Amino acid sequence: MIWNAFIIALREIRRNLTRAFLTVLGVIIGVAAVVTMVTLGRGATEAVKSQISGLGSNLLVLRPGQGFGPRSSSAGVPLFSEGDVTQIRAQIPGVQWIAPVGQKNVSTVHLQAARNTNITGTTSEYFEIGKWNLVSGRFFNEQEEHSGAAVCVIGQTVRSAIFGNADPVGQKLRLQNASVEVIGLLSPKGQTGFGQDQDDTIIMPLATLRLRLTGRTSKQNIDQIMISGADGTDSEELVEDISSLMRDRRGLQRNEENNFSVIDTRQIADAVSSSTKVMTTLLGAVAGVSLLVGGIGIMNIMLVSVTERTREIGIRLAIGARAREVLLQFLVEAITLSSVGGIIGIALAAGLCSLLAKLTQLPFLFDPTINIIAFAFSAAIGVLFGFMPARRAASLDPIDALRHE
Repeated sequence: MIWNAFIIALREIRRNLTRAFLTVLGVIIGVAAVVTMVTLGRGATEAVKSQISGLGSNLLVLRPGQGFGPRSSSAGVPLFSEGDVTQIRAQIPGVQWIAPVGQKNVSTVHLQAARNTNITGTTSEYFEIGKWNLVSGRFFNEQEEHSGAAVCVIGQTVRSAIFGNADPVGQKLRLQNASVEVIGLLSPKGQTGFGQDQDDTIIMPLATLRLRLTGRTSKQNIDQIMISGADGTDSEELVEDISSLMRDRRGLQRNEENNFSVIDTRQIADAVSSSTKVMTTLLGAVAGVSLLVGGIGIMNIMLVSVTERTREIGIRLAIGARAREVLLQFLVEAITLSSVGGIIGIALAAGLCSLLAKLTQLPFLFDPTINIIAFAFSAAIGVLFGFMPARRAASLDPIDALRHE
């Protein structure tokens, strides 16, 4: 009986294809919008997590002042010293790699090409923390770190802007008034979750940065300290231990606030992911409203269909059809309409997601669950909004229905 009702439903849809399409258009748009929003939201969440994790493994960043505010917000706050690095390495369990970092933005010149570039002075452990790889050349070694050798490693953005497609290894760069040799070219890493281009960088030994660019001679001459925890280390405990040690080293009293911050990139990734998921849920819910609008459209058209087919219903009832069979026929027709709309909507969403993922450079993560839920919801819309017209058809009096013009 259900199969026969389904065949009749398909026949009625074929008889009025244009009307059927316009009827389910709201369902198509609703399903496509929900699936697209959720799929792109998942892709954005994964992209942000991947970009932040690309900053380093179990990465903590020790900075002067509080949070990510501008440098002016930390004016007057003391920087860090080599002693801080040594004590963190010696006293804090769970630290695998630690790298002091100094930074300066200077003019970079090679032949006729020139641009401003952010220079990072650090040690070789910086490359381990940040999971940096080389396309060509090599990293600087301990001897070059201690002697302040005039060497550097550059990112892909600097290479493209200064050297074009040429191999930069062995070439000379002028940084402000200093000349340094490029000894390595880094593999591309792209942007971080905060829109920063990681490939727009020049990395040199910290001693080289001090001697040739900044001229800092005080003990507290380190802008920030990057720390990588060993696998299995609780990052929250690591943050607490480092904070406690730095409070002691900076002579802070109990009633004084920290004049430094320990930033856990894993917690940032979780916070950003949670925010993205909330936004995705809200956008999906808003898009789902169009499904309800589509359901109302189905109900209206089904009511019109009942009116148009009143005599047919009367004949069926007169020759012995039961009311529940008439109800089933119209209910199956409504469910078929909404289900077809759901299938078209899912297909449309797949195409949109693929296109938008390429345009926004987000990963396309196909999620069977949301597609199944969207299809089930579209079918449920047919049941919900098709029941009233079906009930009206089933409750018709055969004699009155046969008299209908």
